[in-house]
Amino acid sequence: MHGFKLLDRFKSTQVHALSPQDSNPCSRGKLSKCKFTNTGSVAQALLPFGLPTTELLEPSIDSYLKPIDYVESLAEIYRRLNTCSQTDKSLLCIEQFSILRGLGDPKLLRRCLCAARQYAIDVHSKVVLSAWLRFERREDEFIGVSSKDCSGYILECPMAALVSGYDPNSIYDHCQCGQDNLEAFDYQILMGNEGSSLEEDSDVSFCIGDELVHCVRFKIASLSSPFKAMLYGSFVESRRDKIDFSKIGISVKGMRAVQMYSRTGRVDLFCPEIVLELLSFANRFCCEELKCACDAHLASLVCGTEDALILINHGLEERANLLVASCLQVFLRELPNSLYNHKVMSVFCNSEARERLAMLGHASFLLYYFLSEVAMEENMASNAAVMLLEGLEEFATEKWQKALALHQLGCVMLERKEYKGAQFYFEAAVEAGHVYSLAGVARTKYKQGQQYSAFRLMNSLIFKHKPVGWMYQERSLYGVGQEKIMDMNTATELDPTLSFPYKFRAVTKVEEKHIRAAITEIDKIIGFKLSPDCLELRAWFFIALEDFESALRDIRALLTLEPKYMMFHGRVSGDHLVELLSHRIRLWSLADCWMQLYERWSSVDDIGSLAVLHQMLSNDPAKSLLWFRQSLLLLRLNCQKAAMRCLRLARNHTSSVHERLIYEGWLLFDSGHREEALSRAEKSISIQRSFEAFFLMAYTLADTNLDPESSSTVIQLLEEALRCPSDGLRKGQALNNLGSIYVDCGKLDQAADCYMNALNIKHTRAHQGLARVYHLKNQRKAAFDEMTKLIEKAHSSASAYEKRSEYCDREKAKDDLNMATQLDPLRTYPYRYRAAVLMDDQKETEALEELTKAIAFKPELQMLHLRAAFYESIGDKTSARQDCEAALCLDQNHTDTLNLYNRTQDQATRSI
Repeated sequence: MHGFKLLDRFKSTQVHALSPQDSNPCSRGKLSKCKFTNTGSVAQALLPFGLPTTELLEPSIDSYLKPIDYVESLAEIYRRLNTCSQTDKSLLCIEQFSILRGLGDPKLLRRCLCAARQYAIDVHSKVVLSAWLRFERREDEFIGVSSKDCSGYILECPMAALVSGYDPNSIYDHCQCGQDNLEAFDYQILMGNEGSSLEEDSDVSFCIGDELVHCVRFKIASLSSPFKAMLYGSFVESRRDKIDFSKIGISVKGMRAVQMYSRTGRVDLFCPEIVLELLSFANRFCCEELKCACDAHLASLVCGTEDALILINHGLEERANLLVASCLQVFLRELPNSLYNHKVMSVFCNSEARERLAMLGHASFLLYYFLSEVAMEENMASNAAVMLLEGLEEFATEKWQKALALHQLGCVMLERKEYKGAQFYFEAAVEAGHVYSLAGVARTKYKQGQQYSAFRLMNSLIFKHKPVGWMYQERSLYGVGQEKIMDMNTATELDPTLSFPYKFRAVTKVEEKHIRAAITEIDKIIGFKLSPDCLELRAWFFIALEDFESALRDIRALLTLEPKYMMFHGRVSGDHLVELLSHRIRLWSLADCWMQLYERWSSVDDIGSLAVLHQMLSNDPAKSLLWFRQSLLLLRLNCQKAAMRCLRLARNHTSSVHERLIYEGWLLFDSGHREEALSRAEKSISIQRSFEAFFLMAYTLADTNLDPESSSTVIQLLEEALRCPSDGLRKGQALNNLGSIYVDCGKLDQAADCYMNALNIKHTRAHQGLARVYHLKNQRKAAFDEMTKLIEKAHSSASAYEKRSEYCDREKAKDDLNMATQLDPLRTYPYRYRAAVLMDDQKETEALEELTKAIAFKPELQMLHLRAAFYESIGDKTSARQDCEAALCLDQNHTDTLNLYNRTQDQATRSI
């Protein structure tokens, strides 16, 4: 449905705007005590470290695998996934995850992790992957949720992870957690059975000190082969009624537990200390069933870190696989907090402990991949990151694994300014086949004063391979004069999503005293790719112009993305700068804030809206509604990680059950659990009817392909939502969505009424829906004019230009789509349209080039499918198959691509 689908979201790479200085003359976060480098104006006082300079700018080295040719790599992964054995599939999905990291789409990455968990067979892999999926949803941030809590699905269930075996079809089923599955147990019956057992003739007793434990010989013998040999074989014990067990190492209580187990087959009747004795006893006498029972029972008792730290040593010593897995599971499900517990870290980083884990099959590349990802996200330069990455390298067995571990070690060493070590690891990664690590080699050479050597290295790389944007970006660091600028421009031309060239050009203009021009330059990338470093840079420029209101807006927006962001080379907290700037402008009252939010929301000024919400939350941080609004804006800006954090905060801060259910529903919806999202909404409505609960139900239902009956249900839900109290901002969205449903149902007049009502309460985006109605009524001029109104009102108008292109002639459409690409090069429709026009004009080469240019920096499903179709039409079956395979690696169920792929496969078979 047009206008009523989830936005495509991706996690943009956030790099620091400036490289931190080696010396820090000022106290972190305090400006008032610093020696100002500039004096004489308020702006200079607020810029104690001066304006940024090009000498301090540099991009980060991405810490993930980055293939030279994404399409080729994705196609190869898909082919291998189709031909590998079931036992290899899980780890291959992790390789797919590592390749897709560079595309920055969290949905794709979660899909890979889900697939890896789906095909996992052993307990260790299930434990790691279940914890990894939980970490991606950041459930550790939920108030009142423990590490052992379950989301209700086998996919992430902590108990299901401890069950070995392979059942990929049930992975998305509900688990048994929360249901009372335990067998009913009648203690009176037990005691009756025990009494009758004790009345049996005990034909053997075990002496422990002065105590005797009476047992039934054949039941003890049935515990293991050694016992059978002892009690019925040729040993002297087989002829004795009393056997001395004083030196065996088991207590009287422990031996009584053995005799009880021999009668009942249960260990859950005993305290943990006794079960640990039984576990040791079982190992000594090879009682496999007893060992498994003790292992499983102890595993079920691990509830927190303290339990796990105590029990994991027993598990390792007694080789209790499930117990160790359960302890590891707690550590992993409590990440990132586990990283700050030195006892936990010693389990993963101590060489002896690591060796013991490996002996039980609980130290793996998968484990250390997860741990190192979390550690690097927390603090790239930490000792924990180094030690965990060393573990990652140790357990890497395949070539890509070695390359990844070595490259990430290089990135961490570079962050720590250990340049020789970084160079060593980057060079080793290159030897392992990771070409992108050459950028790391060049950077470390440059840091060690070998600028010309770095330039030659990147120059050689460009000539050896088909050049991509990052190559020219890296070479530009080592060039001089016009050569540097030309490389920056080429990098932007090849990959307009790279932020560094925009920042460099902007700072160059500042150095030339053209600050307005610098703002215009940095606006280009902020317009389609929001990141803290670019917002920081623009805030610096506004401070220099003494436009404190704009500077404060950008810093507030920045802090919604990274609440603990440190500005001015990492020396001053963003919150402190907000406080200083707040003294320079008139602060808004709560009523002013709502008015400002309404105006900015209506003019599609998402950054301005974020800033207003940040101010409102600073005055009332417990207002869950505001956190929720902030999450909606962040989703619209493709900042999913920050959006999910705001949703979790909304959930945590709400004081009402029905609101908490709504926010949990949105979180579940975002992670693909639509049924659970609907269930939360229904529960919320049963407690209290509300706009947001009905809206959540309608949105969730509308996210799938609707039949007439479902469309009718969505309409009813939205109408119910509109009857509930809410403000114009949300009612405008509901009216807009209701209009979209009416359009899909062919009810154009009702749709037009909805859009007009939305426009009456300043929901500006409704212009797009109304334009669509006019278009369907064959009123193209009215549709064009409606979209023109949206372009004039909206701050962010790339999508408006794109949509308006549908309502005008070819030449005007081309101009609008070119403008859309200029404003937002990540929008794929303009490339596909231009390519299709070229193909219609029989300009096949130009059509392919148009798609190839965009695929180079955004290998997107629809573009890959279209290029594959073009290749098929000109008879290039090999290229068509490769593009299909790459597209199917992104979505293996895409019907059109599957049909095209099967067709090219059949043609290839017939031609043999």
